[in-house]
Amino acid sequence: MERERVVGAMSALWSVGAGLLLLVLWVRHRGLEAVLVHHRWLFVCLFLMPLSILFDIYYQLRAWAVWRLHSAPRQHAQRVRHIQEQVREWKKEGSKRYMCTGRPGWLTVSLRVGKYKKTHKNIMINLMDVLEVDSERQVVRVEPLVSMGQLTAYLNPMGWTIPVVPELDDLTVGGLIMGTGIESSSHIYGLFQHTCVAYELVLADGSLVRCSPTENSDLFYAVPWSCGTLGFLVAAEIKMIPAKKYVKIHYKPVRGLQKICEKFTEESKKKENSFVEGLMYSLDEAVIMTGVLTDEAEQSKINRIGNYYKPWFFKHVEKYLKADRTGVEYIPSRHYYHRHTRSIFWELQDIIPFGNNPVFRYLFGWMVPPKISLLKLTQGEAIRKLYEQHHVVQDMLVPMKSLEKSIQTFHVDLNVYPIWLCPFILPNNPGMVHPKGNETELYVDIGAYGEPKSKQFEARASMRQMEKFVRSVHGSVLKEMKKSKDALLHLS
Repeated sequence: MERERVVGAMSALWSVGAGLLLLVLWVRHRGLEAVLVHHRWLFVCLFLMPLSILFDIYYQLRAWAVWRLHSAPRQHAQRVRHIQEQVREWKKEGSKRYMCTGRPGWLTVSLRVGKYKKTHKNIMINLMDVLEVDSERQVVRVEPLVSMGQLTAYLNPMGWTIPVVPELDDLTVGGLIMGTGIESSSHIYGLFQHTCVAYELVLADGSLVRCSPTENSDLFYAVPWSCGTLGFLVAAEIKMIPAKKYVKIHYKPVRGLQKICEKFTEESKKKENSFVEGLMYSLDEAVIMTGVLTDEAEQSKINRIGNYYKPWFFKHVEKYLKADRTGVEYIPSRHYYHRHTRSIFWELQDIIPFGNNPVFRYLFGWMVPPKISLLKLTQGEAIRKLYEQHHVVQDMLVPMKSLEKSIQTFHVDLNVYPIWLCPFILPNNPGMVHPKGNETELYVDIGAYGEPKSKQFEARASMRQMEKFVRSVHGSVLKEMKKSKDALLHLS
């Protein structure tokens, strides 16, 4: 018996060794770059997914240790002083170079790796902890590198959440403030910046400044969308709201572009809807989803969509369209907040085409998604150029009244589906982004992520054409292709 087990183990090792040898020979024959470009799923599945798990384990252990030792508030002041010292040292050196954060470009949730990191003065900012939960004021104070996944995991067990939780786990508070952040609750609360009540920044002279609507208000309203050009964010205070166990979500398929726009606009105006979202699968086919927070649920209708073996959310939603039926489900709140994380909206299907296959989900779904930062780090020059010329991550923020015309423009210039629809209110506050008139206005984020199918698509010319259109309807474009201080084209 023992001998048979040894023989069996040796056979398995020989099989694995032979498989690896054949893989190495095949890669050598095709060329590493060709394999990474045309068979990237192989590299992602064998290396990046396991490495992503290790990344997650490290950060979870670190967060647990910080929580157990209560070290975050004590060390925050010391870390901020270190940032101030670096800035003052830069001034002593004559301020000869621009400053930027020392965080490597590949760690950001963006397609672009900025080359400016190599030429600018890097200021190291190691601020990634939740500092304080003030239940009386209903405010949470956090450092800028706290991620959405980290924050909801911290707050939900306490019975709290934040009003606007952008979907992807790795999005950070700093990025959502200095850039922008949106979620399907934004038709009530506005953009992520509108849920913040105070910021703390280290300015170019090394001073530490706190700003709010009543304290240094000009700076407070100038920070959002500034892409880090005004100072280094070291802390933010964000509103909290009571958390509930589930989101009761209604799925409604709608056909015909005019009917889609009418239904989406109608639901977006209803304040009784906690969440409103639309997914368009073609020019005239969509599913409109509305949700309300609740503590009660019908057990037979609970769908824990965030479990690793579950279908990707956008594929799950598509079933209602194909079956041409409405539906009601109860999704655990945290699963709902991060519903697009596992498939990175629908970007992962281009990297792992079989990723939503039930066999893959049950065997390897627990390792999905690979870290976006690792995908960037290992993409290589060939893939980077391929993405720049044949891939878009484009969000167009336009007034709701221009929705139908905007979708038609997306279809002609890009022809990328699914398209994400997310409504938000835009108050007439001071700052870079505000509505055309003097009153709060309902806007919509139209998001296209993937490979354009339009035959006339040409990256630079098509983006310029879209910017021209957005300017004509008094909207704004989030340009993922140029993630720098000029990346945000304010067109209102």
